[in-house]
Amino acid sequence: MGIDIQISGAEYIIEARRYKNELKSLIASFDNEEELREWLVKNIKGLGYKEASHFLRNIGFKNFAIIDFHIINLLAKYDIIKKPRTLTKIKYLEIETILRNIAKNLGVSLAELDLYLWYLETKKILK
Repeated sequence: MGIDIQISGAEYIIEARRYKNELKSLIASFDNEEELREWLVKNIKGLGYKEASHFLRNIGFKNFAIIDFHIINLLAKYDIIKKPRTLTKIKYLEIETILRNIAKNLGVSLAELDLYLWYLETKKILK
């Protein structure tokens, strides 16, 4: 019989604390925003693309979408995408590219489009 060990959110936070003193300079060291997000996903346990995008948006980056089921449902409702069964890295980036193209065509940032789509689906603005 094996022992099932699960890492709690608190343990992820404790582990991520090792970057607290260098995080600002580490973020500034990246010239490419996508590479920065990729680094966060690969190096900060518990962060996926949605969470890494959310973090980066909260600190001022505007070129990432926070793709959750609200956004997916809205895009599927208007036949922009087919609702995925799971949100893999490839699917996340594919949906983000679709949103990036829509934002570009509308002349808004991806952050503005994302917030507007969130509002359309939830009728709430959370900041």
